[in-house]
Amino acid sequence: MSMAYSSSTVSGEAATYGGFADALGGIATIVLAIIGLSGVRPEVLVSITTIVFGAALLIQGGAMLSEFAQAEMTPDANVAAGGGGLSALFLVGVGGIVLGVLALLGIHATILTAIAVIAFGAALLISSSAVWQLLTSRSVAMRFQTRAPMLRVIASEVAAGSVGVQAMVGLAVIVLGILAVCGIFTTPLTLIALLVAGASILLTGSTLSGTMVGFMRATAATSSPARAG
Repeated sequence: MSMAYSSSTVSGEAATYGGFADALGGIATIVLAIIGLSGVRPEVLVSITTIVFGAALLIQGGAMLSEFAQAEMTPDANVAAGGGGLSALFLVGVGGIVLGVLALLGIHATILTAIAVIAFGAALLISSSAVWQLLTSRSVAMRFQTRAPMLRVIASEVAAGSVGVQAMVGLAVIVLGILAVCGIFTTPLTLIALLVAGASILLTGSTLSGTMVGFMRATAATSSPARAG
């Protein structure tokens, strides 16, 4: 029982720190995009921002994967590993980093960053279903049974809101990326798309990390009697 508690706690901590890390990646993306939009070397900053956001997607995918793994260890768990959304986060994150590095080297920078933005929007849209699947799974609900009814309602509303915002932002980012590829204010629109995407991952990362903290505490509280025994 002690070993099961330890593995669950480690998984919860990994998901929590991953959520905070991708939230920091969202903040960095927002700051860099704003600096670029203000006219401070936008051609360079758009490439750097693309790399930063790609890394943030990778971290978010790792945090979600840790929580899926923890949910599968819960008795009577009915959550399937949202492979499509997680795969999109990992693949697009790596692809965005590669495209950002190539753009930073001066290889068709405006086109490559705009293409990366389209991929980012698609990943946000696809992964929103995996976030919803994770936060509404039976194993997650079981870990909220010890919480007050009002807290459970608030957590559910926040989760639903963050998922909806992520899906809408994904669509908006795709549209902005397509306009940028077509040559309509390419660099400014790419930076705006990255700014919006960074705000989305900041909200989702903070929401996920806060939820993971609640999961970890609930799991620790229910597991303490088992350790004492």
